[in-house]
Amino acid sequence: MIKKISLAVLVLTFFASCVSPKIYKDLEGKYNNLKKENRKLSDDNESLLSDKNAAENELKQLKSAYDEALAERDKLQTDYNATKSNLDNLKASYDALEKNSSKAIAANSQKNRELLAQLEAKEQALANENARLEKLKRELEERSIRVAELENVIASKDAAMTALKNAISRALTDFEGKGLTVEQRDGKVYVSMENKLLFSSGSWAVGTEGRRAVQQLGSVLGDNPDIAVLIEGHTDNVPYQGSGQLKGNWDLSTKRATSIVNILRENVAINAGNLTAAGRGEFAPIATNDTPEGRAKNRRIEVVLTPKLDELSKLLNDN
Repeated sequence: MIKKISLAVLVLTFFASCVSPKIYKDLEGKYNNLKKENRKLSDDNESLLSDKNAAENELKQLKSAYDEALAERDKLQTDYNATKSNLDNLKASYDALEKNSSKAIAANSQKNRELLAQLEAKEQALANENARLEKLKRELEERSIRVAELENVIASKDAAMTALKNAISRALTDFEGKGLTVEQRDGKVYVSMENKLLFSSGSWAVGTEGRRAVQQLGSVLGDNPDIAVLIEGHTDNVPYQGSGQLKGNWDLSTKRATSIVNILRENVAINAGNLTAAGRGEFAPIATNDTPEGRAKNRRIEVVLTPKLDELSKLLNDN
């Protein structure tokens, strides 16, 4: 990614040296618009995949029920045919006995009535089973359509998340190698900024360079109103030794997360209702706390970008 970004910077530098500032600004504006539009499409992958799997499981259950219904229908048809054959035989026997014995005729007539009743019951059961089979067939078709719709939404959201991650990477190119990383995993985009980029030791005031990084991230988020933004503060496991307003690492991590939220709120294009600040203290490390390098990685702000699931919810509610 760094090589690609470096190449892009060299290309832009080359064009900037070859064209007028106005043309360069126009191209840069178009480039930014394209990356904003690209990022907007990348959010709901993980939840959609889970819902797709649930729908496919329901589809399998319906297919199984459909097959059972077919077997039951065939069994009823066999019973019906056997009963009808038995009835035909009894009718023939009845006709023969009618000439010889009134008593036998009466007994056979009773048996005949019983068989007729059984036959009617079998016919009714077969009709009910056919109706149930038809209903299952319709449900199976509907589920298949729904699975296809979910697959389309998942593909769209997956592409949108990738675009969002790429757009953020481009917006924060200046800060790569300064303790900032952008990753996509579990259907979300994670922007991690080490404290050396943002804060002085024991402080929750954001420095000039860190503020610029957060503002550039905010310029991307402002163009994506359907993104939920969780800002998590993290520390290493070294106990906070200061005094005053802070009560420990957890308090420090919360105040640092809130500081990032406050900078993002300065961007009027960002919906404050999409922002959440959370302190995690030292309880979610990404590296060992046994070395200075590991502790430096653990002292960080993570911005977790999650797509809203309105489109998926509508598909599920319309089911």
